[in-house]
Amino acid sequence: MSIDVRSAQASLAEIDTVVARLKQSSFYRAASILMVVWGVLVAAGYIACAVLANRAFGIWLIVDGLGIAATLATGLYYRRVGVAFDWRIVVAVLLFFAFGAACSWMGHFGPRELSAFWPILFMFGYALAGLWLGRAFILVGVGVALLIFAGYLWIDRGFELYLAAVDGGGLVIAGLWMRRA
Repeated sequence: MSIDVRSAQASLAEIDTVVARLKQSSFYRAASILMVVWGVLVAAGYIACAVLANRAFGIWLIVDGLGIAATLATGLYYRRVGVAFDWRIVVAVLLFFAFGAACSWMGHFGPRELSAFWPILFMFGYALAGLWLGRAFILVGVGVALLIFAGYLWIDRGFELYLAAVDGGGLVIAGLWMRRA
């Protein structure tokens, strides 16, 4: 049995499509783990800030440190099992923190503005990443950012708890949703 050139090309194209889908699925699985971890950490951070508002800076240092450590650990694990992990993601997260810190310092934001600024900044990052990584990131970034902005405009008391549900809960739900992709 012989195969003609067109059939061979079609088979190779089909294999390339399957490989691309498998790579995206593997990436989404790693990303989903990180989204759930970051979501739980962020929700805990907002709840802790609602209870201990005068300790917000220390709370967020701990939350962000744990999140970055989880991101690095996930990258090392996936690299060990043979799934490529792009270390530029970690650098991008660190750059977002640096940019956010500079804007926070220059902007002289109050606590409420800071509480809205940081998650919107990171959701902007998710939306940008979605241009390369897939629509799911765009939907998460834009959807959660819009909910945060709406809460900033219309929710007065309990804003931190609202952010725990919308930002932290949104990341957890998105991570579980992406796990199925």
